[in-house]
Amino acid sequence: MSEAPLDDADAPQSTRRVGVVIGSNRPNRNCEGITEWFLRFSGQDDAAPVFEVVDLGEIDLPFLDEPMMPALGNYQHEHTLRWSNLISSFDAFIFVFPQYNWGYPAVLKNALDFLYAEWRDKPAGLVSYGTRGGEKGAAQLKLVLQGLHMRLLEHHVELVISLENVDEQGLFQDIEGTLAPFVESAQQMVTELTLALN
Repeated sequence: MSEAPLDDADAPQSTRRVGVVIGSNRPNRNCEGITEWFLRFSGQDDAAPVFEVVDLGEIDLPFLDEPMMPALGNYQHEHTLRWSNLISSFDAFIFVFPQYNWGYPAVLKNALDFLYAEWRDKPAGLVSYGTRGGEKGAAQLKLVLQGLHMRLLEHHVELVISLENVDEQGLFQDIEGTLAPFVESAQQMVTELTLALN
């Protein structure tokens, strides 16, 4: 006897995927360490989606070189098609980035500007960092994400990193100790993102 088909309500849900975008490509960057730290809070709930790193330093997109506006989706270059396929495969995003001169890195703006529809209606959370937490850079990025019609989460993480927390090359001396006060904020954002996807 064959088994009865599953009702839609009983069918296993496909795994939701979250791209955690490393939004800096500097040779000496704390972005990787912060991303690894954040990912520790991403799988603590059985309902949590799968979090995967998207490193813009490895993606290495050129400056926007598409002849047509991205909103038309008429991409001419292979690197754009690869980027489009990658971003389309995710259901939500977390952007991890430093604040530069009250803004956010050009490499992140460039990566966003290559596409349009691929970002639309997907939840987005921010993990900013700087000597004051990166609030102004985050404010600028929020405007751009709203222009791309992404669904911004209410909870964001603003990591305050002072010069006392880094060595002569600007890298963390004690990442666990420095970021310990922000664990609850990271957990809240993961919980909100999980709920937004379920």
